[in-house]
Amino acid sequence: MSKINVLSLFDGLAGAKLALDRLNIPCNYYASEIDKYAIKIALKNFPDIIQLGDIKQLRAVKKLEHYALSKFDLLIGGSPCQDLSISKKNRQGLQGERSSLFFEYVRLLEETKPKYFLLENVNSMSKENKQIITDILGIEPIMINSALLTAQNRKRLYWFGKLVNNKYKKVEVKQPEDKGIYLKDILEKDVDEYFNITNYLLNVKPNTSAFRNSHGNIKNINQKSNCLSASGQNKANASCTNLKINDNFFRRLTPSECERLQGISDNYTEGVSNTQRYKMIGNGFTVNVIKHILSYMDLK
Repeated sequence: MSKINVLSLFDGLAGAKLALDRLNIPCNYYASEIDKYAIKIALKNFPDIIQLGDIKQLRAVKKLEHYALSKFDLLIGGSPCQDLSISKKNRQGLQGERSSLFFEYVRLLEETKPKYFLLENVNSMSKENKQIITDILGIEPIMINSALLTAQNRKRLYWFGKLVNNKYKKVEVKQPEDKGIYLKDILEKDVDEYFNITNYLLNVKPNTSAFRNSHGNIKNINQKSNCLSASGQNKANASCTNLKINDNFFRRLTPSECERLQGISDNYTEGVSNTQRYKMIGNGFTVNVIKHILSYMDLK
């Protein structure tokens, strides 16, 4: 198979590249990202990625001419969800500072007209914002919960289109088969006591609102984790998932366990602080889901 040209927007740690590699699809991979830590990890794992910088400064006609590219086979990205997610109070939707970057994605989609495009965002956005995105892209999304392929509950919408006669048509994707993976299946052995939170429970009873507000939600090893967020494992909050090992022992998930929840290779994000590892993992794709969707591309 000859190499395809891929433009990944809001690329993060290059989860799309990881998914393409697992599909044995060789590619020239161009990435737009501004987080220096995510860029560092992406280049550590894939030194041949061409980093293009801030999406707001990226003009396909001018910038990409430098690389002698006339077309892309795939445009992919998960535009920021902070203003769309139900977890944010007083969310501003697509008019918010971060989530309005969706319109930069649309601009580049129109400028590059790739054979395929894939957009990911949160399922918890308002019906109004979901309809706006659907109307602009011209196709309906599919909702896939990462829980089918990992031990994480993570409902996301995916708009996946193919260019046919200069118009995008929805690519029909089936729901993945449920792999039946739970927290017990992704846990590390001999976890450093740094991740223990037992000492913090002396004055706060677990599974109460007071505990959840201070330390996050409790899950036993036979359950799925909560949806990972950009800060939910390093700084305790209500979205954080903590493990109940037994009645007297609770701990946080490790960065490696969070990698597994996102279908990322073990130690992929090593090389930066745990704070930055948790952030980029929570911000990223579930690689298993992206692999499943992209397997529907016909690249002949």
